[in-house]
Amino acid sequence: MLDRIKAFFQTIGQAVGRGIGLLVAWLVWPFMAAHGWYGRRHWMVKGPIIAILVVLFGLYGYFFWQTQVWTGFNPNFVDAYRWSERTVPAGQELPKTTAPAGANAPASAAAVGAKQCQSSAIVDAAADLTDMNVNQNAWISSMLLYRLGLFGLDWDHTPFLDNKASFQRGVNQAVRRTASELVDTLGRVRGTSGVNNNLQDARGALQFDEYSWYFGLDPFGPKTPTPSYYRTAIEKLHAFNRDLTSCNATFDSRVDNLIQFIDRIANDLGGTSAILRERSENFNAGWFDTRADDRFWFAYGQLYGYYAVLSGAGADFSQVIRERNLTQLWGDTLNRFRAALRIQPLIISNGAEDGFVMPSHLAVMGFHTLMVRSNLVEVRSVLER
Repeated sequence: MLDRIKAFFQTIGQAVGRGIGLLVAWLVWPFMAAHGWYGRRHWMVKGPIIAILVVLFGLYGYFFWQTQVWTGFNPNFVDAYRWSERTVPAGQELPKTTAPAGANAPASAAAVGAKQCQSSAIVDAAADLTDMNVNQNAWISSMLLYRLGLFGLDWDHTPFLDNKASFQRGVNQAVRRTASELVDTLGRVRGTSGVNNNLQDARGALQFDEYSWYFGLDPFGPKTPTPSYYRTAIEKLHAFNRDLTSCNATFDSRVDNLIQFIDRIANDLGGTSAILRERSENFNAGWFDTRADDRFWFAYGQLYGYYAVLSGAGADFSQVIRERNLTQLWGDTLNRFRAALRIQPLIISNGAEDGFVMPSHLAVMGFHTLMVRSNLVEVRSVLER
């Protein structure tokens, strides 16, 4: 009996060994064949092949570096602005002895003595978020190797090298929504002023396709890449704030504009929460869900962007917040954002909500997104009273 059991396991071991050997041979054979073919070629053939391989290794090395190194990423970066020290809402004239707060404010004594208005913290946040996306980092979604995918498979459908791209698109989603509200309501006096040209140009540039490279097939021909458009948006946002500082532009910090702005943000986050819930409820492959990381980091980037924008809104609408006794609730809302941004798992898991081994990071992020949205709805209800 023992001999039979021993023979059985020996047979199993031999079969596994043969299987592994065949697999290794199947994987190694193309390289061995290529090596044999390459060894018989003349240097006129070898030279270009070596050059092509060097270029490919260089491109993939650069691509790997750009996807793994996140320059400027800091969930607490808004603290450096010191927006809480502002005493005048955006667009209103500053006292003669006070220089406008913000990175782009004039510093000379002559400028301080002239008529000046307060710049917009929301605009500064939108410009700096975009700067982080395309100047401090490479815009991953339009890089050639990202567009080519992994052997033709979209990177978003793999668990590799796509987290930063999803995060950047989430941040950009927040900036796009903000730019639209700046054009339609915040950057004009409703019914009595036209659309600000700088804000209009910024919104148009930010709405450009996120995946555009230097060349495209639809339509066929050369194109302007995505980062160039977003850099134009940065310039236009800074131009608007310069005009606002010199009192040549408008920022309408009325309560109804803040209500609409918060409402649009809450709706945007509600849509993201629904995406997270759908993925969490219908898929529970744990660490092996290749789309979970895309959903998670897009939501994270969106919260990252809106945290900065709403921190700026607290300064731009400081008078409204004080008059409606919203200081405590506004602070609680920003704390909700900070709590969500503290969730930074190394590997995103989309397991069952009651799972023991593999957690459900999507459910956790969805919970925090809903809590942020709930706070925004409460802020809106107080403003409407």
